[in-house]
Amino acid sequence: MTVKVAVLFGFGINCDHETKAVFELVGAEAERVHVNRFVSGDTDLSAFDILAVPGGFSFGDHLGSGRLLGNRMRFAMREALQRFVEDGKPIIGICNGFQVLVKTGLLPGPESGSPPDFIQRGSLTLNDSGRYEDRWVTLEFDPNSPCIWTKGMTRMECPVRHGEGKYVMPTVEDLDRLAANHQLTVRYVDPSSPPGEGITDTSLPYPLSPNGSMRNIAGICDSSGLVFGLMPHPEAIYARWLHPNHTSTATPSPSGTALDGWEGEGLQLFRNAVEYVNARKS
Repeated sequence: MTVKVAVLFGFGINCDHETKAVFELVGAEAERVHVNRFVSGDTDLSAFDILAVPGGFSFGDHLGSGRLLGNRMRFAMREALQRFVEDGKPIIGICNGFQVLVKTGLLPGPESGSPPDFIQRGSLTLNDSGRYEDRWVTLEFDPNSPCIWTKGMTRMECPVRHGEGKYVMPTVEDLDRLAANHQLTVRYVDPSSPPGEGITDTSLPYPLSPNGSMRNIAGICDSSGLVFGLMPHPEAIYARWLHPNHTSTATPSPSGTALDGWEGEGLQLFRNAVEYVNARKS
């Protein structure tokens, strides 16, 4: 059974080709779809099984990263997005895509059992460093998160490339609610901590946390676990040789074939979503 993925592009989105490619590497049929095709009705969102909003600089980050594309989707694609979520179909937003999903109100979304209400509850604002951050970080995933995208994943090294990646919410109680529901899916952690024990609410120093996010948040999901967004770029570590230290950490393959064990840590995240859809279709 074919899993069809819509990868948005247009208006400054610039990671669409890479995002399309990684979905195809895990067996999906991915199509780059210009946002205007969904807005105009020329293409029906319901024809797809997964929606991906990639990174980039949509609308040049005018009025804030993800703001204008988020509004365009929230108002012009509102009914289609609501049906998509209610039909149990996964959505991912990466970097600028995460900013977009937060500003549409799809993330973190309302309480469990409620349909999308498109109310913005959090934001992504300027990095504490006051500059654009392009660096590798260490991430750890909440094993109890309902997020279907991160199932079985513990730790990953991954690049960030953003100027507005600091996740914030109005109150501590807002964060407590998400934490109680295990919606704080992925956090920045100290790479020297043991795998599975790195997550902490105590603010990490720069550059372990590249932006100063509340509770070191790198990504969150909605209450269903289907809608997921994160600032780092998992598509940028689909292969092991994309890591800057791959030559010093690589272990010889038993067969001596250069491509043995080529898969990077980020690919599993996309495979999880494709396998989820396939399981639902079977």
